[in-house]
Amino acid sequence: MKRSKFESLMSPSRLRLLQFLIGVLFLYLLFVSFEIPLVFKADSGGFFTDTLPRPLILESEEDFSYKTAPARPDNDPDLVHNPGSRSPEGNVREFKGVSGLLFNDSSFDNIGSKDELSVLHKTARHAFVVGKKLWDDLQSGLQKSDSEPKQQSQSQNKNKNQTESCPDSISLSGPEFVKQGRILVLPCGLTLGSHITVVGMPHWAHAENDPKIAVLREGDESVMVTQFMMELQGLKTVDGEDPPRIHHFNPRLKGDWSGKPVIEQNTCYRMQWGSALRCEGWKSRADEETVDGEVKCEKWIRDDDNGSEESKTTWWLNRLIGRKKKVTLDWQYPFAEGKLFVLTLRAGLEGYHVNVDGRHITSFPYRTGFVLEDATGLSLKGDLDVHSVFAASLPNSHPSFDPQKHLERLSKWKAPPLPNGNVELFIGILSAGNHFAERMAVRKSWMQHKLIKSSNVVARFFVALSGRKEVNVELKKEADYFGDIVIVPYMDNYDLVVLKTVAISEYGVRTMAAKYIMKCDDDTFVRVDSVIKEAKKYGDKSMYIGNMNYYHKPLRDGKWAVTYEEWPEEDYPPYANGPGYIISSDISQFIVAEFEKHKLRLFKMEDVSMGMWVEKFNSSKPVEYEHSLKFCQFGCVEDYYTAHYQSPRQMLCMWDKLINVGKPQCCNMR
Repeated sequence: MKRSKFESLMSPSRLRLLQFLIGVLFLYLLFVSFEIPLVFKADSGGFFTDTLPRPLILESEEDFSYKTAPARPDNDPDLVHNPGSRSPEGNVREFKGVSGLLFNDSSFDNIGSKDELSVLHKTARHAFVVGKKLWDDLQSGLQKSDSEPKQQSQSQNKNKNQTESCPDSISLSGPEFVKQGRILVLPCGLTLGSHITVVGMPHWAHAENDPKIAVLREGDESVMVTQFMMELQGLKTVDGEDPPRIHHFNPRLKGDWSGKPVIEQNTCYRMQWGSALRCEGWKSRADEETVDGEVKCEKWIRDDDNGSEESKTTWWLNRLIGRKKKVTLDWQYPFAEGKLFVLTLRAGLEGYHVNVDGRHITSFPYRTGFVLEDATGLSLKGDLDVHSVFAASLPNSHPSFDPQKHLERLSKWKAPPLPNGNVELFIGILSAGNHFAERMAVRKSWMQHKLIKSSNVVARFFVALSGRKEVNVELKKEADYFGDIVIVPYMDNYDLVVLKTVAISEYGVRTMAAKYIMKCDDDTFVRVDSVIKEAKKYGDKSMYIGNMNYYHKPLRDGKWAVTYEEWPEEDYPPYANGPGYIISSDISQFIVAEFEKHKLRLFKMEDVSMGMWVEKFNSSKPVEYEHSLKFCQFGCVEDYYTAHYQSPRQMLCMWDKLINVGKPQCCNMR
């Protein structure tokens, strides 16, 4: 009876209706579950946005990679935005491509005593006078590279490059070479297969006159020295800075610390020497990598017994087993005092090869950051009489960076629009006019960080004007296209880098209204997330963060000597090394105000200058100093915040590891 009643209640029609209602309810719940997140996202300016702020949550290094930030339109050649226009992120402010720092004839007056730093101030005043003219000429179009009709100019330049500008070979006699300052100019650099032949004669050894080397103990004889240097050099970047040494070849016949004749080879990038390759008479190991199949070092030391008596046991044993004594015949050291030699330097596929008197002596592999076309001069200095120099198989066209620059001009490398609000961190990057490769490496690496692409952090290059017109023209084109260059209108000089530092402070507090200001170089790799996290630890306090130097004394002799007129004190104030440091905005405001009131003391070492300014600020308001070795001064360290002396290739490698591996790892490939 009960079973039949239950079956009547659950008839097939009612069962189907119940199933339908359950299905409708399931679809409704599914729809609602998808709709709720959309409501939160759609209401960008309503209740939820105002009451539920969404902080930036950073969970891994990969979160910082730029994925969906909007790029500027390709058809916008000028990166000066209308302040009233809008971007997906909100209002944008106008981009200023020139530093707003005020310079006039009295800018460097009344700073310090009458004589103190007077040379530097005169240099600065002259640099701004010349820079103003260069900038006015550039603005008025007098420095246009295409001033002549294009077709006529191209045909004339093509013929000129193949004949006068880029000769296939160059020959100089000894007197002609000396008259040119002991430098053979290579207008178009070198190319694969180029070779340079030098005929010369080393001087006889002489007593060393350098007081540091010639220090003798009582009864010792004078230190006798004879050596010379052959260097392939690049173009000088700025006045006061040594040109890069692409290949430094230094035979030391006498006077090396080892007491033996050696050959030392090296490179110098940004006035920073690499690791030396020393050939001391022993042939390179069999398992050591070769250069185009040639060993790095040939042998010139005899390792036979040189006539000494062997033990009778060893002699009878060798005779018993029938082993013949092998006496190796090796060449002597390739250079001798007062003896003529013929040296040939050849550019191979993997490196430079040096032959002396027809015999291969050494091979030096190419190092990252140097290319053959950069070798625009050969210098010969030291204890050497040059009889003749001959260069052949040179490139017959001038190396032009324009094709590369054209290929690099993609919208994704342009600077993102500036937000209308304040910026958390502003990074000013010191650069030089012809450092296009370095700037492109920065644009392609850490400037692709999500924090920079979202404009929470802003980075700009600060570049002064060059004495070469064509460099300024190309710099202006680059600045107009990428929108990330701030031109400081003075003639670039290595001793005046401090002026760019002042310009960074002015731009950071007045144009960016940034809370923190960071200064670095264009060969510095920056972990943006770690740097801003370190700065935020201090909140609104005045702070100075970097790799600090305490009780550092100025050098009073040598290449980096500082005179008592330049720095009368015995110690420098605490200062952070220049490749990367952070200061709070109130310190930057103080620096700019002091400069404009002509009270800011300037010093040729910009990092010491910053320490000096912070110390003065600290006398009126306490400053938090933080020392961290992770702001690396030389190269790269584990878990770095900044890494210095990184070549363009290393920059890209480090960025690739940061994004794909998710950890900060060094790329020590130089």
